Amino acid sequence: MSDAGAPAPPTPPSGLSAKRLLRNYVSLIGLALAAVSLANFFFLFLLDLVSKQPSPYIGIFAYMVVPAFLILGLVLVGLGMWMERRRYRRDSAALPRFPVLDLNSPAQRSTIAIFISAVVLFVILSAVGSYRGYEYTDSVQFCGQLCHTVMHPEFTAHQASPHARVTCVDCHVGAGAGWYVRSKLSGARQVVKTVLNTYPRPIETPVANLRPAPETCEQCHWPRKFWGAQLKVINHFASDEQNTPRQLQMLIKTGGGDPNAGQASGIHWHMNIANIITYASDPKRQNIPWVRIQNMQGKVTEYLAADAKPEEIAKMSRRRMDCVDCHNRPTHIYLAPDRSVDDALAAHRIDAGLPYVKQQAVQVLTAEYKTTPQAIQAIATNLPAFYREKYPQVAAAKQAQIQTTVAELQRIFRTTIFPEMKVDWRTHPNNVGHFYFPGCFRCHDGNHASKDGKVITKDCDACHTLLAQQEGVAARTVSATTPFKHPVDIGDLAAVNCSDCHNGGVGP
Repeated sequence: MSDAGAPAPPTPPSGLSAKRLLRNYVSLIGLALAAVSLANFFFLFLLDLVSKQPSPYIGIFAYMVVPAFLILGLVLVGLGMWMERRRYRRDSAALPRFPVLDLNSPAQRSTIAIFISAVVLFVILSAVGSYRGYEYTDSVQFCGQLCHTVMHPEFTAHQASPHARVTCVDCHVGAGAGWYVRSKLSGARQVVKTVLNTYPRPIETPVANLRPAPETCEQCHWPRKFWGAQLKVINHFASDEQNTPRQLQMLIKTGGGDPNAGQASGIHWHMNIANIITYASDPKRQNIPWVRIQNMQGKVTEYLAADAKPEEIAKMSRRRMDCVDCHNRPTHIYLAPDRSVDDALAAHRIDAGLPYVKQQAVQVLTAEYKTTPQAIQAIATNLPAFYREKYPQVAAAKQAQIQTTVAELQRIFRTTIFPEMKVDWRTHPNNVGHFYFPGCFRCHDGNHASKDGKVITKDCDACHTLLAQQEGVAARTVSATTPFKHPVDIGDLAAVNCSDCHNGGVGP
């Protein structure tokens, strides 16, 4: 039979329009995802611009999460178009392998113009977003607030520190691409530990891979500057009924380490300029049995602690001394309750007229608490209860002062003690000075001697000179140099260290 009257099969198109290629579920889903992501990016970007104190979560969503979904949407659009064209080509051999571009066609010119404009816009947005993303990952909010529980103690201490206006990366990363990449790789491991809830509590110190201080600290601080003696005034309050004030005035012999700027003397004699100091220590850098000093002439002197064991020293890591060996808590400072209350009394944030307020304040701060809310509630309850029970007349007459004291103690607790991360003033030794921790006495203990009989001095006058001390009424004038007199007679002061008794808590 003849089939001349049958309809002819449809002629396959020689080309496919973009609209036709977009008619598939994969591309439509990608378009929807890209559109929603783009709208969210603009919204979060504007919110970030107008916010005075933007949330850390705005940055993570605006410059990391949303762009990732935008790119995913665009990938789905392209994938769907490729799949759709592949299907048409499979059904029609007449369809060319690659799209046909005909600039004489007004429709194709319009399509190409729209495509190029979209690409240019995407590149611009990608450049802005990438820079903002890079900038955001270097921000204090990203470092300190994104992983709230983990970094909360460090972020809080940073905000109350002398370096509050210095960003985290200025010290922890510094300039240059190499250390930036190293920090991000280290950060990736920390993110994994945070997600898996395997991070240490507290965060371990010292930081093993911290960039050397000459490449960070010394970019702002002038290591070759020579300083004369500097006046330091220390206020203490006794734990007696009168909260008896006691003030010390001393000269701190800062000195310098560069003989070209002044005599290499004082505390900053230790800087690696005129002298190069190397030491061996335990991982926490608190036990230092071996010290090596090389002077400008190249002469080397080694000092060994009296109880040092050569086999143990051989296993210890050796480190060239720099700023952070003494200034190891320049930013993340957790003051002892004893010191915090002294500062609050000296600044009149706590009324010294409240009987035993120093003793009671330190006592409520040093009690054991499992959580911060529990501590805040205990402070609000226990301190007023003490005055209602022991000093009812004071409780009635000075109710406002007691409540002000409660608020100040709650502030001190929130900024220095973090039960959830097991962090308080005892967690990280502070090597500046020697009051609560060995500090200077790690080496300057009178027990480190060289083969020729030289001893690393324990003489207090090597670092500071006491000018005045007065109890009861704070000294207001500087008197002649006078020897230090301890409030309690404990015998030969050279035979003990301050940290042997002072623990930052209620008392020795």
